[in-house]
Amino acid sequence: MVAAHIGKLALATSLLASPVAALAELPEPVRAMIDAAIATGDEAKVRTVTDLARTTNPSEIAEIDAIVARFGAAMAARRTAEAEAKKAALRKARLFDNWGGRGELGGFRATGNSANTGVTAALSLDRQGIDWRHRLTGRIDYQRANGVTTREQYLGRYEPNVNVSDDFYVYALAQYERDRFQGFSDRYAVSGGMGYQALKGKEVQLSLKAGPAYRVTQFVDGREESRIAGLVALDFDWQITDRLKLTQDTNAVAETGGSAVAIIDSRSTSIDLVTGLDAAIARKLKARFSYAVEYDSNPAPGAVQTDTLSRVSLIYDF
Repeated sequence: MVAAHIGKLALATSLLASPVAALAELPEPVRAMIDAAIATGDEAKVRTVTDLARTTNPSEIAEIDAIVARFGAAMAARRTAEAEAKKAALRKARLFDNWGGRGELGGFRATGNSANTGVTAALSLDRQGIDWRHRLTGRIDYQRANGVTTREQYLGRYEPNVNVSDDFYVYALAQYERDRFQGFSDRYAVSGGMGYQALKGKEVQLSLKAGPAYRVTQFVDGREESRIAGLVALDFDWQITDRLKLTQDTNAVAETGGSAVAIIDSRSTSIDLVTGLDAAIARKLKARFSYAVEYDSNPAPGAVQTDTLSRVSLIYDF
């Protein structure tokens, strides 16, 4: 008899407990939705789905929070492993490994010391290490009509830099220019100094650098000048939308956007300001419009102080 009562009590308890246990579990459709979001590995999607799950299932918030915590820990571990693997690969890289770059080809319209249209081409190469970065850039603007060259401008630049902290880096710079229509056949400049990463957001980046410089200019009339100078530069990038980007970048002539560089000495100031806008056409192909202002406060006799160039071109990343 006692045994029978005990059996009935156990059965009743089981029947009462079953609905409670079911209520304590996350509904299967909700769990499936969260699992599907987690399978994508998209943290924003997981955040959105779990926020909705909390709203519609307030009694299961603790369980949802536990799922989110496990996902967050797994993603953090994955990022750590990927970062360590990347560092290991960089340490083992040889001299010619890990280079990337971009090429640019298009046309330009110039005003100032010459007024014409012509062809523009540029190439930029980058190698990013753990602390070091190397960048090589080159640009040519050329126009010839009726057997006469009316625009001939060359620029080459090499800049290595090394991070000394999360926000500061040390740079070096070697640069060569040739522009007979601005009055010089060759111009060499070297510089070194400090740089500062003022903004490092996903959409907006800003860095500044400054340091002493030494510049040698060989003019078309045979004169030569050597000057101690100072260099000031600003690099700015703004990802306006997924496909539209505005940049000002002193170190990469072929990147999307532009640059602002000033070299100042006791007799003259040279400013190279390039502002541009890029529109993505495909994953590695962009269309670019840029406007450049080149200013020299003390040009060669017969040359004007300011040149402008409007460029329209295509850029391919590789």
